Amino acid sequence: MTDSDAAAKLDTSVPHSARVWNYWLGGKDNFPVDRAVGDDFAGLYPDITVVARHSRAFLKRAVTFLVKEAGIRQFLDIGTGMPTAENTHQVAQAAAAETKIVYVDNDPLVLVHARALLTSTPEGRTDYVDANLHEPAKILEAASATLDLEQPVGLILMNILGHVPDIDQAIAIVRELMAALPSGSYFLTADGTNVIDGPAFEEAIGVWNANAPLSYHLRHPDEIARFLDGLEVLEPGLVPCSRWRPAPDAAGEDLREVDEYGAVARKP
Repeated sequence: MTDSDAAAKLDTSVPHSARVWNYWLGGKDNFPVDRAVGDDFAGLYPDITVVARHSRAFLKRAVTFLVKEAGIRQFLDIGTGMPTAENTHQVAQAAAAETKIVYVDNDPLVLVHARALLTSTPEGRTDYVDANLHEPAKILEAASATLDLEQPVGLILMNILGHVPDIDQAIAIVRELMAALPSGSYFLTADGTNVIDGPAFEEAIGVWNANAPLSYHLRHPDEIARFLDGLEVLEPGLVPCSRWRPAPDAAGEDLREVDEYGAVARKP
């Protein structure tokens, strides 16, 4: 699909999660409908901006760990959303310039902005695949043009599995993706939960689901833990994103528990 084709498909009359998330992170790649729903959401659940900030910080810490400590040099980031600060390729290639990253999304606006994502170090590579999470075989085939799937890969599914209403179907997608990756690969995931401030978050999610074509479903951490079955979950386990290996000097707001749980796990 060309940029002009993507622009023709772009529907600015309905909100999209990637663009609303971009708005909450302070980005500019969003439309009035996204900002309106984002503001309505935040009016019911003001902590969503805190959740978004901690989610991005968790991604940065986890990717840095996988590159520096686990030796991962290639990532498959599905549901990447709009480019903002400290995207996966920026974090990974800052730690190891030769790292390769494949982003996957199916929003036409993300495709239009793909060239912004395709800014790699000379030593590494960054690519983009236009595909849906429900097409794991298509994703893997396309990603293999850039990534060596016989070598360990860091699979990233951040804030996307909540868009799959049926948890068994979400688990099946994770298992199909991980089954195609070799031993020593890692799975990095996080999604919204309903255990810390559940009623307010659920009410806000209801506003989202009433206005957006793609619904989102908060889950209990016990449900999210099912995505990790059969993998070796790294310490400290599945925890609020703010509590996953925080900086040694973290305190106060930096350690505040948020209703998004994340984990990193290794395929044995």
